Amino acid sequence: MTDRPLLLLDVDGPLNPFRSRLAGLRGYTSHRMHPTIWMSYRSPGSRKARRGLRVRLHPSHGARLRALPFELAWATTWMHEANTLIAPRIGLPGDLPVIEWPELFARDPDGLSWKTRPLLEWAAGRPFAWVDDMINPRDRAWVEAHHPAPALLLRIHPRHGLRARDFAALDAWAAGVSPAGR
Repeated sequence: MTDRPLLLLDVDGPLNPFRSRLAGLRGYTSHRMHPTIWMSYRSPGSRKARRGLRVRLHPSHGARLRALPFELAWATTWMHEANTLIAPRIGLPGDLPVIEWPELFARDPDGLSWKTRPLLEWAAGRPFAWVDDMINPRDRAWVEAHHPAPALLLRIHPRHGLRARDFAALDAWAAGVSPAGR
């Protein structure tokens, strides 16, 4: 364990701007993948299942994420497949820690993202930044009220993905909460 804060990464939205029509013009490359969770919603042998999911990834994101003063971990429905399918294509190590969700897409009685409660439990009181496209104001309020350490919840629009200003915000936030970031 280090004194660096955690950076909890979602794939779809932050790394894969799935709603973007211009991702290719911004340096993203397109890949066809067959992640287990996505395949579980497709009929075996269907055209969509054979073609796979189109995933747009920026090859420089791995180096930019590694340059940040964080300990990286996956907070995505891709779970361990993020290490095998996403990490090698953007230059991240293939052995990052993974949050294993107790139940995918579980409905929260307080209107939180289904990830929020398990994510806080996994963080175990450590400072963290969470980048995701599904963060809402209730998540922010709940984390502030229930997490004893600093936390940054950075909502990334799925049309844009991570941008230079997001990397700058993460770097600045880490510098303010961690001796390793100073």
